[in-house]
Amino acid sequence: MLCDLCPRTAVLVRPPSTDPLFSAAGWGIHRQPLEPGVGALLISQGKVHLELRLSEVITDTGVVCHKLATRILECQGLPIVNGQCDPYATVTLAGPYRSEAKKTKVKKRTDNPQFDEVFYFEVTRPCSYSRKSHFDFEEEDVDKLEIRVDLWNASNLKFGDEFLGELRVPLNVLRQSSCYEAWYFLQPRDNGSKSLKPGDLGSLRLNVVYTEDHVFSSDYYSSLRDLLLRSADVEPVSASAAHVLGEVCREKQEAAVPLVRFFLHYGRVVPFISAIANAEVQRTQDPNTIFRGNSLTSKCIDETMKLAGMHYLHVTLKPTIEEICQSHKSCEIDPVKLKDGENLENNMENLRQYVDRIFHVITKSGVSCPTVMCDIFFSLREAAAKRFQDDLDVRYTAVSGFIFLRFFAPAILSPNLFQLTPHHTDPQTSRTLTLISKTIQTLGSLSKSKSASFKESYMAAFYEFFNEQKYADAVKNFLDLISSSGRRDPKSIEQPILLKEGFMIKRAQGRKRFGMKNFKKRWFRLTNHEFTYQKSKGDQPLCSIPIENILAVEGLEEESFKMKNMFQVIQPERALYIQANNCVEAKAWIDILTKVSQCNKKRLTVYHPSAYLNGHWLCCRASSDTAPGCSPCTGGLPANIQLDIDGDRETERIYSLFNSYMSKLEKMQEACGSRSVYDGPEQEEYSTFIIDDPQETYKTLKQVIAGVGALEQEHAQYKRDKFKKTKYGSQEHPIGDKSFQSYIRQQSETSTHSI
Repeated sequence: MLCDLCPRTAVLVRPPSTDPLFSAAGWGIHRQPLEPGVGALLISQGKVHLELRLSEVITDTGVVCHKLATRILECQGLPIVNGQCDPYATVTLAGPYRSEAKKTKVKKRTDNPQFDEVFYFEVTRPCSYSRKSHFDFEEEDVDKLEIRVDLWNASNLKFGDEFLGELRVPLNVLRQSSCYEAWYFLQPRDNGSKSLKPGDLGSLRLNVVYTEDHVFSSDYYSSLRDLLLRSADVEPVSASAAHVLGEVCREKQEAAVPLVRFFLHYGRVVPFISAIANAEVQRTQDPNTIFRGNSLTSKCIDETMKLAGMHYLHVTLKPTIEEICQSHKSCEIDPVKLKDGENLENNMENLRQYVDRIFHVITKSGVSCPTVMCDIFFSLREAAAKRFQDDLDVRYTAVSGFIFLRFFAPAILSPNLFQLTPHHTDPQTSRTLTLISKTIQTLGSLSKSKSASFKESYMAAFYEFFNEQKYADAVKNFLDLISSSGRRDPKSIEQPILLKEGFMIKRAQGRKRFGMKNFKKRWFRLTNHEFTYQKSKGDQPLCSIPIENILAVEGLEEESFKMKNMFQVIQPERALYIQANNCVEAKAWIDILTKVSQCNKKRLTVYHPSAYLNGHWLCCRASSDTAPGCSPCTGGLPANIQLDIDGDRETERIYSLFNSYMSKLEKMQEACGSRSVYDGPEQEEYSTFIIDDPQETYKTLKQVIAGVGALEQEHAQYKRDKFKKTKYGSQEHPIGDKSFQSYIRQQSETSTHSI
């Protein structure tokens, strides 16, 4: 939530990133069933504006009694439950001997409802009232009463409405004044004394993380931001600010999440990951263990794939996963677990078909892989090939460990964690997905002894179905495509990777003679470096188009040459017109040519869907052959997904991490000083840090500590100014605001200490 204040303020609640029970938008909501139709909210969201007024009322007989007017004005920031929020409130006057409840109208499709409803409660009975059982207390017992407001989401589901949170206000707040008005944060449900016996419903262990980030405007972060953005260029990269954060954090994941989001926002995630990956490869001694640990590099790549690759994952796997979940075919191949009436051979065939289908959609999905992932995989491939030049497979295993082991296999195993299914799968489907995931993981590993990698004999026997060269070739072709780069690097050792080849018909380029079309059959060959054609396979190229010269790849309208299945490869001077054998081949060539050229800086945004013939473009009739295109380019691929990332918020998170690990930063400084003057055996207390260059690392640490200290002073000053200007219970600081309470407590402790 960003408030219209200066400096800008944001409160971010970040749950553990791997927990599937957390809702979108970063708010964690867990419900523990208490009884049918009731749920206890463990974390609440939103605030309520409440007004109370106690009035003396004179009855017709002249007797005085007290009535309470409770006004629900509005709510803000209520949670969205299952994609909707139809809130209403119940208002209850509760005490030791009574409970009287009333209800507001339901407000449809809003998380900021404007109720503005008033409810009246009779608080004290008239002195002449004879039915004492109805109000079984005296006037002095008013302090024992309270107003409880419960917020609910109206639901059509069978288990009832969703509880959103509550607030409780004792009526003694009206002792000083007959009118009281304040904002309140919603709180989790208070179950009171109605506690369940241990073991009645079992136990559940939760890890809930609540984080508040107060985000300033951009200029406050310039020093720390610039220091972080230079990380990829620091030599060695272990001396950079971003790498230092990974060293001091307790868990690498803790540092990877804000770092990846930060670098994605500023377009520097590929250089940064390339730098830390190269450094890790240089420290690796065995090619079989490359990127196998939970290092900063591995965690950053995992986080990047999760953010940038979710759409790719859905496009690739979701249709097949949904079919598996709906069909419920038995795929158990463990003879011990077979149910009565099941046939092992039938189950094995069912499973084989599923594995084949998923393997096929994965290995044919290379053109849809996001560009940022391809660029990272290219850097991994290059670093591994340079480091282990005698191992020809390492350029594949460096990439397959991420795309198969850490991306596709987990999504198949637990599709609900990746929003491929709305709920946990049933036990039988879960078992099927487990067997598929294990097989796909092994197929993608390219290990030399695959059958031996299975602990279970039945899995080793099943894998014999896939122990064919065509599967290994498909994996290598897929890895070649997603780890190839169209941007030629003079320092690259990458050899041209063949991506696709075959016969097609092309129209001669640059012919001047009137009416000469000159369509000829040629052998086309595409690598990640160039697109060529020759008379026959193996001949010298007649034409070579560098990948960086491809400005667009689009279909060509049939009216141009009265020929179907044509497309055009547009270059700076002219377009090459090509006819494929059929529509499937045409699409395959367009997709893969678009994929390898989509990063070119001069790609067109508009093109001519028809050819230039007889002195004009057939589509728009423009006479100049250099006239700008008349139709927008299709692009063709969802390769880059725009991410909604606030760079300042991520910088604030990084500052918060540095600040919380300040003692480790200082200890790392000591380690740098120790290594600078002493070159003997490493002291045990400093051995946890990677310090390749003590002097450069010390310089970075000094800048980090100075930048963090400056921001800490700004936060302290902001809190002082902010809390002085507003009161507790205002819209800015609703009752229940923990940060305000903490500030008041700190001020109280400071005052006591001074005295």
